[in-house]
Amino acid sequence: MIPPRILVLGTGGTIAGAGSSATGAAYRPGGLALETLIAHLDALGLAAQLVPQDVARIGSQDIGMAEWRALHAACMGALADPAVDAVIITHGTDTAEETGFLLDLTLPTAKPVILVGAMRPADAVGTDGMRNFANAVKVASDAAAAGRGVMLVMGDAVLPARDARKAATSAIDAFRTFPRGPLARVTPSSLDWFGPPHRLGEPARYPFPAELPRVAILTAGAGMDAKPVEALLGIGARGIVLAGMGQGNAPASVLEALSRAAASGVPVVRASRVDEGLVDRNVEVDDDALGLVAARALGPAKARMLLMVLVASGITDADEVQAAFDRG
Repeated sequence: MIPPRILVLGTGGTIAGAGSSATGAAYRPGGLALETLIAHLDALGLAAQLVPQDVARIGSQDIGMAEWRALHAACMGALADPAVDAVIITHGTDTAEETGFLLDLTLPTAKPVILVGAMRPADAVGTDGMRNFANAVKVASDAAAAGRGVMLVMGDAVLPARDARKAATSAIDAFRTFPRGPLARVTPSSLDWFGPPHRLGEPARYPFPAELPRVAILTAGAGMDAKPVEALLGIGARGIVLAGMGQGNAPASVLEALSRAAASGVPVVRASRVDEGLVDRNVEVDDDALGLVAARALGPAKARMLLMVLVASGITDADEVQAAFDRG
């Protein structure tokens, strides 16, 4: 049997991090070359041909349009290449949910695309990177992995990029999913899917944008006024995501300012600063009257990413934006 050929795109992050001490907390993300990580993985005897391609060697807090553009182009090339069976992206965990969601929105589902990271650097005691990487290879090599959208493999779980979020600063099991749960459990020797592929043959939902517009996240706090809304409009924000209290709420003066922004053509989405839950329309906030959009299941980071893609695609009407958020 011919082993699967997997393109591995490296961006750095903790999985490629190295510190001055195996027991210390400080480390430098992206310090190890991708070839070094793959050499360690090859030593495990996994039945796969891994083809490395460096995109960046950075901490994921510094990832941006240049890296996203390169990742998308490389993924599209791999999807069109019959010699490539899947793509794995090594990525820092801080912004994995944003990169994963952007790719999920702008890639077809013909082949598996998997993000993998680590919560401990490669030279730390009890590092999780090699196990996560081996698990990602296990998933990428499976014929049933296609048609599920972009996925994130962390902590022996296969998570849909659309739903995954980082919920802990340093725990090994730092990622959670909402509203749907994990797609599978995985170890280097086993893989158990919880359901059949649900997005077989699905094309990209949106074109990859030439540029991403400025969309800001505004966090609501008790006693705040409308000045931050005015400041965001003043720097040219083309969309605003409210990380609101509870179900996406904010002081009345802030909601009024956001309504004025929406009336001026700047779409406004209400998400929640709460870790989990739906933000529904017209519960405490009269979205119909104010011209606002409810983020539904998307938290602020993913809501910002979707809104950037929508605005870049020329979709700014509140009803059309709401339909995109309802779809998730």
